[in-house]
Amino acid sequence: MSKADQILVANLKDILENGYSDENLSVRPRWEDGTPAHTIKKFCIVNRYDLREEFPIITVRKTFIKSAIDELLWIWQKKSNNIKDLKSGIWNSWADENGSIGKAYGYQLGVKHKYAEGEFDQVDRVLYDLKHNPQSRRIMTNIYNHHDLSEMGLYPCAYSMTFNVSGNTLNGILNQRSQDMLTANNWNVAQYSVLMHMMAQVSGLEVGELVHVIADAHIYDRHIPIVEEIIKNEQHPAPKFVMNPDVKDFYEFRVEDFKLENYVACDKKYKIEVAI
Repeated sequence: MSKADQILVANLKDILENGYSDENLSVRPRWEDGTPAHTIKKFCIVNRYDLREEFPIITVRKTFIKSAIDELLWIWQKKSNNIKDLKSGIWNSWADENGSIGKAYGYQLGVKHKYAEGEFDQVDRVLYDLKHNPQSRRIMTNIYNHHDLSEMGLYPCAYSMTFNVSGNTLNGILNQRSQDMLTANNWNVAQYSVLMHMMAQVSGLEVGELVHVIADAHIYDRHIPIVEEIIKNEQHPAPKFVMNPDVKDFYEFRVEDFKLENYVACDKKYKIEVAI
């Protein structure tokens, strides 16, 4: 069975059985009808995915990998902060009348800075170092910049990515301040696993481990019945991840360059409210 299923189900059970509920507290998030969106949570969940063994995508619920990759490229490749450059509507609730989410996500990755070797934005600096300074312990990105938070449609959730090379193996740590475990957990895991494969291929490295650190891993109150159902869904083996081996330039990747072979997952469509 998929190891991503096993990890997610274990996380969800732990939160439901041992988590902390904020139902009696004042909270910021709201449902669309204005009702406070309370959660039950666990502090600091750390999950490890060995990308050499299998691609970490769940089967107890279908993850729409093409849409996930489209958002990943929107942020990391296009470095866009406008939903008009995104095919899905997942960011619509946080965009202004012009489609902008402000100085968030892609905007932060695209800001250039001067270095001794030249001028780079955060993504290009990572790509440079993976090729020229692979043993560096400074290969990372960070989009949680306090001086710009007031101009962001949403504070970054997945905010930092650290890359570390051991020999010819690329490993990474994804840091996330907060995660809605039902709607976003495997979405982010799949996305950043794809990113790891991309970075490794264009840098002449082999992909290794992705470590996912979640400071506040939570389940919203209205999501609990769905989570309880998903936990009981049948689990299937992980599919085979296939990436176009001919792409050697990070900026040449397209959504069509990625596919999952033999992906079998629960195809039930759940009506899931999103707290904002």
